[in-house]
Amino acid sequence: MTVESVGHIARPLPTRTAAPFFAWPGASHLRYAMALALANGLWFELVFAGCDFLTSQRTLRIQVDFAGEQAIPFVAWMTAPYMSMYFLFLAGPFILRTRQQFRAAIALLAVIIAIAGICFLLFPVELAYSPVPESELGSWAGLFHVADELNLTYNLLPSLHVALTVGCVAAFAPHIRGAGKALLWIWAGIIALSTLLTHQHQVLDALTGWLLALLCFRYVYKPLAGS
Repeated sequence: MTVESVGHIARPLPTRTAAPFFAWPGASHLRYAMALALANGLWFELVFAGCDFLTSQRTLRIQVDFAGEQAIPFVAWMTAPYMSMYFLFLAGPFILRTRQQFRAAIALLAVIIAIAGICFLLFPVELAYSPVPESELGSWAGLFHVADELNLTYNLLPSLHVALTVGCVAAFAPHIRGAGKALLWIWAGIIALSTLLTHQHQVLDALTGWLLALLCFRYVYKPLAGS
C-alpha cells in the first residue's frame, strides 16, 4: 500500500485491485462480440472451404513431412485437447472486455485466416499419414470424426488450428500473470501437439502456424489494441 502526505498527516492510498481475468462483459459487449465473431466465422468458412475445394481440383499436391515423421503415433484421446481450441473462441468476450481489444483480436484472426488461405493455394499440401483405422479410435471415434470433418482435407500449411489457438492465447496472455499465463501457453502447446498426435497435421504445418500467429499478434493485434 502506498502513502500520500496531506499536510502533516500521512494517509494510505487505496490499494488497486487487478481486473479479473475472466468476467461478465455486459450484455452490450457480448452482443457486439457475437456480431464480429459471426462475421469472422463467415470469413473463415469462405476461405477455408474455398481453398480446400480449389486444391481438390488440382492434380499436383506436395507432401512436406520430415524423414521419420510418419512414425509419430496416433493417440486417440488427444482429440479432446485438439477440440478444446473452440473454448478459446467462446472465452474471448469474457477476457477482452473492451471493444478495442475485441476488435483487435478479430482483426488478428481475420488476417491469420487470409494469409493462411494464400499459403494453402501457393502450397497445396497432401497429408502424408494414412487414414486412421476405426479400430484405433475406440471411445473417441465420435469426437474424432467430428474433428476430421471440420478439418476438411487439404488446408494444411500453415496449420490454422495452431495459428488461431496461438493468436487467441497471445491476445489473452497480457491479462493474466504468473502461473495463469504459463498455463495458457502450456494449453496452446498441448493443442499444437495434439494436431500431430491426431494425425491432422505435420510438424512443418504446426511450426508455421505458430510463427504466423506470433507475427500477426506483433504487427496486427498490438497496434490495434493499443498495447
